[in-house]
Amino acid sequence: MAASGVKSSWARTTGIVYLLYFLGAIVGQILVAKGFVLPGKATNVVSILLYSGLGVLLYRLLRPAGSLQSLIAMLFNLAGSAMMLTAIFDGGNAPVSPLVFFGMYCFLIGILILRSTFLPHSLGVLNTAAGIGWFIFLVPLHLHFLTVSIEVFGFLAEAALMSWLLMRGVEEHKWAEQAARHR
Repeated sequence: MAASGVKSSWARTTGIVYLLYFLGAIVGQILVAKGFVLPGKATNVVSILLYSGLGVLLYRLLRPAGSLQSLIAMLFNLAGSAMMLTAIFDGGNAPVSPLVFFGMYCFLIGILILRSTFLPHSLGVLNTAAGIGWFIFLVPLHLHFLTVSIEVFGFLAEAALMSWLLMRGVEEHKWAEQAARHR
C-alpha cells in the first residue's frame, strides 16, 4: 500500500512544479513589461528550468500510458525549453519557434492522458486540442482573434491538468495496474 502512495506524491509534486512554473512565467512577463528586464529574464530562466523539470516529472508519471511516447514528449519539452533559453540569451531570437516543440509536447501529453486509465480523459482532450492550437498559432495567416483564443485555451488546458494533479493526483491503483502491464 505504501508503494501506491508514491504515485500520489509524484502527481502532487508534478502539480506543485507546474504551479511554480506558471507563477514564475507570469511574474517574469510582468517584470519585463514593467521595464525590469534583467530580473524578468532571470525569473523567466527559472520558470523555463521548472518547465523542463515538469517535462521529466510528467515523463515519469505518464510512462505507464506509453513509455516511448512519454520519452518523446519529454524530449519535445526539453527542446522547446532550450529554444526559449536561446531566445532569452539571444535578444528574443530562437532558431526555431519554441511553439513547434511545445505544441507537439502538449499534443503528446494529451494523447498519453487519453491512453491512461488513471487520469480523466477530458484532460487529454483539452491538452491534445491545445497542442493543435499551438500549431494553428504558427500559421502565418491566422486571424488575430485566434491568437488570444489559442493562448487562453492553451493556458486553461495546462492549468486544468496542473489543478487536477495538485488536488486529485492520479488514481493510484489504476496507475499501478497500467504500469504493471507495460513492464
